[in-house]
Amino acid sequence: MSQAYMLDCQPRKTIGTASTRRLRLTHQIPAIVYGANQPPMNIQVAFKDLIKQLENESFYSQIIHLNVEGKTIPVLLKALQRHPAKDYPIHADFLRFDASKPIRKRVSLHFINEDKCIGAKLRGGIIAHSLSEVEILSLPSQIPSYIEVDMAEIDIGGAVHLSDLKLPEGVELFELKSGKAHDLNVAQVNLPRGSTDGSEATPAAGS
Repeated sequence: MSQAYMLDCQPRKTIGTASTRRLRLTHQIPAIVYGANQPPMNIQVAFKDLIKQLENESFYSQIIHLNVEGKTIPVLLKALQRHPAKDYPIHADFLRFDASKPIRKRVSLHFINEDKCIGAKLRGGIIAHSLSEVEILSLPSQIPSYIEVDMAEIDIGGAVHLSDLKLPEGVELFELKSGKAHDLNVAQVNLPRGSTDGSEATPAAGS
């Protein structure tokens, strides 16, 4: 599931509020590159280029190759600041990394087979998501675009926990490194409203 992205950038020679405002008026987004024991680098990226890449969910978790004056810098998107009212990006933080060392990164969850879920389809239960993403620990090259949560076999009252997730090779869940008490609920199937147990639920149509 891992993939890489390319993004053309330019060095940003001036910083400060006034400079940043002028930059945005030319449809450029200010950004910074830091990490890996190297000095921070102020850059700018075309608004349209960043917006296009942000349409890809995996852009938030996968390796991005910044092309800065012919030099390629592999990074990860660390943070994205958005306009408080209009939601478009106004600043980006990119993190350099050591390719040989595991890093922590948040990855989205994709819930699959909800239309085949035993508790929902056959017994009329309601699927409730407790998490939409998880924090993983892996080498940068092994970060998955997302992690699947299979709901097919979950009955009413049943749940999927972090320990139930099938992870790609080389990927760990950071939360579980703290012990069993941190085996969080990811999703569950609840009784339909007004029911006291699964036997009172009405089977879904077509079951």
